Amino acid sequence: MALGLDAGVPWKMRKQKDAPGPAINSCNGRHCGETLAGPNSPDKPSLWTENWTAQYRVFGDPPSQRSAEDLAFSVTLFFAKNGTLTNYYMYHGGTNFGRTSSAFSAARYYGEAPLDVYSLLREPKYGHLRDLHDALKLSNKALFWGEPKVRYHEKPGSDVCAAFLINSHPKIPATITWRGQSYFLPHCPLAFSPIACTKISAN
Repeated sequence: MALGLDAGVPWKMRKQKDAPGPAINSCNGRHCGETLAGPNSPDKPSLWTENWTAQYRVFGDPPSQRSAEDLAFSVTLFFAKNGTLTNYYMYHGGTNFGRTSSAFSAARYYGEAPLDVYSLLREPKYGHLRDLHDALKLSNKALFWGEPKVRYHEKPGSDVCAAFLINSHPKIPATITWRGQSYFLPHCPLAFSPIACTKISAN
């Protein structure tokens, strides 16, 4: 039906693995770096349309937090696996007044977002994501033009490289050797190096 409208713009289909034709299959959730297998066609981008920074709550729900470390780990893993875009839901919290909200929604909406309901920085989540995106920006040449390898992207014949060092064990730290240098990784972090694959910028 959507394609029949001939809108002239791409359609994004959340959680539809077999999105047809020009429609782009995308992912919503907390860990799309792990759960999204990728686009269902090589000519489509890999999109994370809703990266939940906290949790939507209705009256009676227990508080639900998402740590800055978990959020940054998931985003970095997504881009390590050829992710194209992540959209934070929500990046800025808000307030529902009177009858302006949906049924049973709490007045405070996504108060644990990087910017809270008063537009104040919520640390360490805001700072963690700021530093992560600074590092990703330093990696843009390698991520755009580099040939994807097993967790690193490198442009042949140049020093353009971004390496992702991953320790996915939930409890045990690890030391990983990369190009002759050892890196200590606590449990479940993901470090990556955007500068010629030699300097760690995010961990």
